[in-house]
Amino acid sequence: MNRIHIISTFLLIVGCSKYDVVIRNGTIYDGYGFEPYVGDVALKGDKVALVKENISEKGRKEIDAKGLAVAPGFINMLSWATTSLIKDGRSLSDIKQGVTLEVFGEGASMGPLNDSMKEQQQNNTTDYKIDWTTLGEYLESLERRGVSTNVASFIGATTLRIHEIGFEDRPPSDDELDNMRSLVRQGMEEGALGIGSSLIYAPAFYSSTEELIELCKVASEYGGMYISHMRSESNKLLEALDELITIAGEANIPAEIYHLKAGGVKNHYKMDLVINKVNEARASGLDISADMYTYVAGATGLDAHMPPWVQEGGYDKWVERLNDSKKRARVKKEMTSDAKNWENLGYHAGPEGVLFAGFRNPDLRKYIGM
Repeated sequence: MNRIHIISTFLLIVGCSKYDVVIRNGTIYDGYGFEPYVGDVALKGDKVALVKENISEKGRKEIDAKGLAVAPGFINMLSWATTSLIKDGRSLSDIKQGVTLEVFGEGASMGPLNDSMKEQQQNNTTDYKIDWTTLGEYLESLERRGVSTNVASFIGATTLRIHEIGFEDRPPSDDELDNMRSLVRQGMEEGALGIGSSLIYAPAFYSSTEELIELCKVASEYGGMYISHMRSESNKLLEALDELITIAGEANIPAEIYHLKAGGVKNHYKMDLVINKVNEARASGLDISADMYTYVAGATGLDAHMPPWVQEGGYDKWVERLNDSKKRARVKKEMTSDAKNWENLGYHAGPEGVLFAGFRNPDLRKYIGM
């Protein structure tokens, strides 16, 4: 009789807990831009059930957050943790900063891969086995390996182009474009967010506006969006924005400018013009948005300081051209000039504004920080 009474009481107590967790007395930043306030947050399962100044119901677990900030998980909307999460799924560098969602796919994505792409990527690492082909299979692979964060991805327009055309500077054939469309459809059905482009880098640089429109039309059918590191963020900034707006209109797709900036002091005045253009496009019914990072430096590879023609054909052809003294002299001249037909980010920063942050070749790592 006593045993039955104890069990019944236990069930009654558990049943009375409306929430799994209640976080109390924290300073709440709700993500809407309002002033923070001290209050409580209740969780049920994996969802926020209630946010209120004082929640009377108890949770199965109670947390006193007095003196601490309580906020929704942050989104790393331009994440390059695609391979680091394979090596260590704990994601400590982001988790400890409050990041709970990693979004991949600005230009390049981890799928779809063809046999050649898979072989090349596998040859570049011994840290993990590439056990996926499609983008969806990659995301599932991360889940199987175990990762702390949620993950999502756009389909990289660069990846689609390499899949069908390689690193050649030419438009796709009709069959190649049809294949690219099919790959977009597959990716969207697997849960991709849309199409991502990074048009200052080869081979993405070789993509035409029309090619991008065709890819985005398919993504639009699934409610996807188009994100872009635009073709220029400096000398041709306004023209690059016109291209993004054209793609959004022709493909009937929301479009976002990734890390909006006006690079180079002489181009700073263009920011007001960009904002005006975006507002005009939005007033016309297009869904155009932008994001930016809140610091005055950028990080990228040395390829963003070299003309696209020297990179055509991939890494081996690139090295071959640089080993030719005449072509190397031409590259040097173009790297130190204010290019009009490609994005020379290094020129705008100037030698004094460039800091070497990393090298794959161990023999060159002595130059890090210089």
